[in-house]
Amino acid sequence: MTGPLLTRRQFGKSLAGIVVAFTLAPELAWPAESGLPGSLGAAPLLDAWLRIDPDGKVTIFTGKVEIGQGALTALAQIAAEELDVSLVAIHMVSGHTGLTPNEGYTSGSRSIEESGTAIRFACAEARQLLLGQASARLGLPLAGLKTAAGTVTAAGGRKLSYGQIAQGGLFHREATARVTPKPAAGHKIVGTSVPRLDIPAKVTGDASYVQDLRLPGMAFGRIVRPPGPGFRLQTVDVEAARRLPGVLAVVRDGSFLGVVAQREEQAVRAREALLQSAKWSEIADLPEADRIHAWLKAQPGEVALVSEKSSATAAPVVRRLEATFSKRYTAHASLGPSCAVARMKDGKLRVWSHSQGVYPLRDSLAAVLKLDPKNVVVSHVEGAGCYGHNGADDVALDAALLARAVPGRPVQVQWMRDDEFAWEPLGSAMVMQLSAGLAADGSVVEWRHELWSNVHSSRPGRAGGANLLAAWHLAAPSAPAQGLSGGEDRNAVPLYDFPNQKVIRHLIKEMPLRTSALRTLGAYGNVFALESFLDELAIAAGADPVEYRLRYIKDPRARAVIEMAAVKSGWKPGFRSDGLHGRGFGFARYKNQACYVACVADVMVDRQTGRVRVTRVVAAADAGQIINPKGLEMQIEGGIIQSASWTLMEAVSFDRARVTSRDWDSYPILTFPEVPKVEVHLIDRPDEQPLGSGEASSGPAAAAIANAVSNALGRRVRHLPLDPGWIKDAIGKP
Repeated sequence: MTGPLLTRRQFGKSLAGIVVAFTLAPELAWPAESGLPGSLGAAPLLDAWLRIDPDGKVTIFTGKVEIGQGALTALAQIAAEELDVSLVAIHMVSGHTGLTPNEGYTSGSRSIEESGTAIRFACAEARQLLLGQASARLGLPLAGLKTAAGTVTAAGGRKLSYGQIAQGGLFHREATARVTPKPAAGHKIVGTSVPRLDIPAKVTGDASYVQDLRLPGMAFGRIVRPPGPGFRLQTVDVEAARRLPGVLAVVRDGSFLGVVAQREEQAVRAREALLQSAKWSEIADLPEADRIHAWLKAQPGEVALVSEKSSATAAPVVRRLEATFSKRYTAHASLGPSCAVARMKDGKLRVWSHSQGVYPLRDSLAAVLKLDPKNVVVSHVEGAGCYGHNGADDVALDAALLARAVPGRPVQVQWMRDDEFAWEPLGSAMVMQLSAGLAADGSVVEWRHELWSNVHSSRPGRAGGANLLAAWHLAAPSAPAQGLSGGEDRNAVPLYDFPNQKVIRHLIKEMPLRTSALRTLGAYGNVFALESFLDELAIAAGADPVEYRLRYIKDPRARAVIEMAAVKSGWKPGFRSDGLHGRGFGFARYKNQACYVACVADVMVDRQTGRVRVTRVVAAADAGQIINPKGLEMQIEGGIIQSASWTLMEAVSFDRARVTSRDWDSYPILTFPEVPKVEVHLIDRPDEQPLGSGEASSGPAAAAIANAVSNALGRRVRHLPLDPGWIKDAIGKP
């Protein structure tokens, strides 16, 4: 790997921790047909969730997958707690279309809320069944039996192991959810910082990623992509590539072009030969990059009123303010380029993928390849970075198309770095136009938030199309699925109690560059805009930004995190910058229903170069009941550090024909020396439900950094990223 010393492990999808993870985006929420809690509604059989072998080993099945957030460890903690077994007795099986429940996608910071809830209730009921069975076999009353360490024990010392009891289809029945899980006061495993299950292999260099997977007889593939989205393949010297050493097959189907070779370096050389001989037709019809926000606002879109409320008793408006905020397209920029392994044998397809949704991917692969979904098995293997919908699903189809050319042999396809930057789905550019009316005392009486954005979710699995890249390049292409939306207005509705407010969304479905889910979806841009504008209003009202926020917050949990962040950071009302150092505040509750986070950021601005350094961020978080404290801390910390990278430097560049930021030089990210000191302070609420936290700190951190920069400059910068060009422009304004 070339480029700077990179920090994109995601830092909180990082070395020590766990916590509330990712699941379905709202528009893809999994149905709960039976009314059972969590994902039990879609998979009500108890043995869909757990199995106990005669030797006492407990296997827990989950449709959610590990994407670096520690979810599987947290789910194992929940299962061990409810079953009264040790954590080492738990074996986790996740994301396998032949074995696990179909829980859709691992996204939206909902794994603990959905899969964790299902596992909690399933294991509580399983424990009760074990007690009942032991009571019958021992001929003793249920009240005299206790469970511990995978054993049911009677007062007189007679005992039966779970392995002895849990046979004969004991769990092959529908869950009732009538058995109450343990109260928080009785927890011994939940609420403790146990080591993550997935970390040892990562730090010792064992084969833990799909990029490391090696199967017997495996061949290697590479794909030759068009230079840009409007290009089509005209001619290519296929025969010259076939004659290269080690080449097993060259596959051309329309504008889809790929090669399979015995060794990886042979596949790379053949790809280079195909790139050199390929001739493409070109359509250069992308908008101008420096006018992308004007382009978005000029497009016809789907307009929706997201939220509105009014008050007839509000004070009259004596002053109006308005401001426009924007963000550019951003990339996932995963350190490990997308990768998959596929094998086609006897009309059946087997795929190993770091997809976040193995069932939707299975169905999309089957549709494109015209296979019965029953003949397609997809299992999850971790990838080296994800942060949302990157190229994981696309490369799975690439691998399947190449595997058809060498039947019976597994084929690993890994994208090259330029493939990843040029073709992965991006986080959409956005425009947020805000206005407010202030009363005579400076309080907000009217609030309006209007936004323009491309879609924030175009994952595979939609009906009526195939959201897989190669499917669009085939000679008989599949059309993209229609009706895409979801997440554009996430966190656009303020939690603040303004008497009159209106939020309007303009969804622009024409995508000059392909967009989909990137961590937080629209919340990152919306929180940045909302919290930045609120700071502007506080300044206009002559009020302290923290006090000004508390004026409009009734939720005691929101107030608690705001107050804790202020106290722990040493926030002082009336802080005045020296022109170099700035301090800013940001707050949000992710999706207005998940984890609460407040951040205080300290920055230093180099007024000569326009460069900004974030020196310290202090955060307070409330995620309800904490499953793993260290894990939650790592999730909040990770979101802050990634957000600092987004906020200061990350932006996709493109010309009229193609993406031009295709390496670490043209798409820089935060490096280790630039990482700020981060302090995370947690509020544990053991009697509340766990709240999704994996994406909760990204928006508040961006707002806090932006407000700190404006505090240092004495001028507002409203465009992301806060790169030196914007900073020097702000410094130069009178």
